[in-house]
Amino acid sequence: MTRVPVRDDLSTLEGYHSPQVTVDVRLNTNEAPVGPPMAFREALAVEMSRIDWNRYPDRAATTLRTAIGALHGVGPDQIFVANGSNEVLQTVLLTFAGPGRTVATFEPTYQLHGHIARITGATVVEGERAADFSIDMSEVRRVVSQSRPHVTFLCSPNNPTGGVDAPSVVRDVLALAPGLLVVDEAYGQFAGWSAVGLIDEKTPLVVSRTFSKTWSMAASRLGYLVGPRWLVAELDKVVLPYHLDTVKQIAGTLAVRFLDEMNERVRAIVAERERVMSALRVLELDVFDSGANFVLFRPRNMGGRAVWQGLLDHSVLIRDCSSWPRLDDCLRVTIGTPAEDDRFLSAITEVLS
Repeated sequence: MTRVPVRDDLSTLEGYHSPQVTVDVRLNTNEAPVGPPMAFREALAVEMSRIDWNRYPDRAATTLRTAIGALHGVGPDQIFVANGSNEVLQTVLLTFAGPGRTVATFEPTYQLHGHIARITGATVVEGERAADFSIDMSEVRRVVSQSRPHVTFLCSPNNPTGGVDAPSVVRDVLALAPGLLVVDEAYGQFAGWSAVGLIDEKTPLVVSRTFSKTWSMAASRLGYLVGPRWLVAELDKVVLPYHLDTVKQIAGTLAVRFLDEMNERVRAIVAERERVMSALRVLELDVFDSGANFVLFRPRNMGGRAVWQGLLDHSVLIRDCSSWPRLDDCLRVTIGTPAEDDRFLSAITEVLS
């Protein structure tokens, strides 16, 4: 059998992996601990029964974009929607990055920013975060002056460290970045502020969001971006026609009607996050502040991989982040239900002892 070679720049690239095993408690992928309300499920079932399955979906997803725009006080022409925020980011990078262009990230951060950029053929320049994993403005200046990136990424709250960039930081990076600034707010509803308020027609800034976390809709793979009208129009040229199916458009449009329920889930998760962080700090762990629905920590007197395996032996799965830049022995736990978190805390107490 003859194998057709892939592009030279992809030959050594590894895929993105999040290993899954069968366990009682799965807290490794930052999913919502509970599903959307029953009223949403019932309404979706009714609407699905009315679909003309022989017809293509609305190519512009106008109803969905209008509903999302209303959440942020903008019109549908400032909203771009796609199959999860990863496809949103992919479309941005296909449009503004690619061969001969440079993308800047600040590590450690969400791995798919650099991964997708490389797939598009762009050169990725990795800057370093400060010792506490916050954005180091001197490092931003160095990266920007040396590489002149066409796209610069911030992730707030940052995955996997959980830190939230202050408004002044985003403004400062925006003033320095020569190209497009992308603020990934996949966990934005858990934080105290959003960069959406900085968006206008003159500023090369976009904010990406997802329905997977706070809206409890990871199964739907729906994400969106808020940006200037001119930029959204460019993205619409690049994305494949009819890329967003009818079911997904209906589900997203219905979901935003349950804003109060979503906000209540966020409040409950934030309260549970604080409880878990307090409990972890009692143990022999270095716990990093988080503004998301997960917590990053590092064991002091035991290897991270050994702790991860010990938890797995207790049928509790969390994320081993030790292979990520500067995250030796670090582990990340998603905030689950109180019962799941109790199971995790009990198991890690036993493992550490």
